[in-house]
Amino acid sequence: MFKKMAADALGLSDIGKIISPVDYDKTDADDYVMHEDDEKIYFLIKTKADEYCFTNLAIIHVDGASAASSKRTLKRYPYTQYEISNVMLETAGKIDMDVEIKFMLGNHKFDIDVRKDQIEQLKDLYKALLRIAEITYENGISTNMATQSMDKAVSILQNSRTDDNNLAATYKELTDFGFEWLSSVREKYHEKDFGSVFEKYINN
Repeated sequence: MFKKMAADALGLSDIGKIISPVDYDKTDADDYVMHEDDEKIYFLIKTKADEYCFTNLAIIHVDGASAASSKRTLKRYPYTQYEISNVMLETAGKIDMDVEIKFMLGNHKFDIDVRKDQIEQLKDLYKALLRIAEITYENGISTNMATQSMDKAVSILQNSRTDDNNLAATYKELTDFGFEWLSSVREKYHEKDFGSVFEKYINN
């Protein structure tokens, strides 16, 4: 009991361990993975207090108040709702006991410490998160360009000299087409599943 409290006070309890895939089913996070929807764990870091679970669909954070408490709060961050950005990897100095991966998830900042002897595995996660951030950013640009193009087309139509009857019919056709077109754009550029990215970088 006192060892746990001392480790928590010194910050040692925050140093995480990367969990092997064969042990995923022994973690709390695995209970909240949506296996029914083909969600799969690709990377999992466990500290005394927290678990950080990276799946193809979301990041699941089992948040513990401290190493000495059994209370946990489950937080789920789907990639479709929380954009990954500012991904950084901080390596260890000679006297450091850990390495650190940092990133933003929407407006939420994450700093996760991991044992320094697991740096090679953490590099794989770094590359995967960096690539997801790049894809999301590029997709956002494409989606914005498509929306701006449609807005411009509608604006030109509204300022045209077509008579009112034809204008109304043409406007309806354009908006109907625009809805279908933008829906297809969203489906193409609003990725939900990043399993292929994790499979490319994790353990490779």
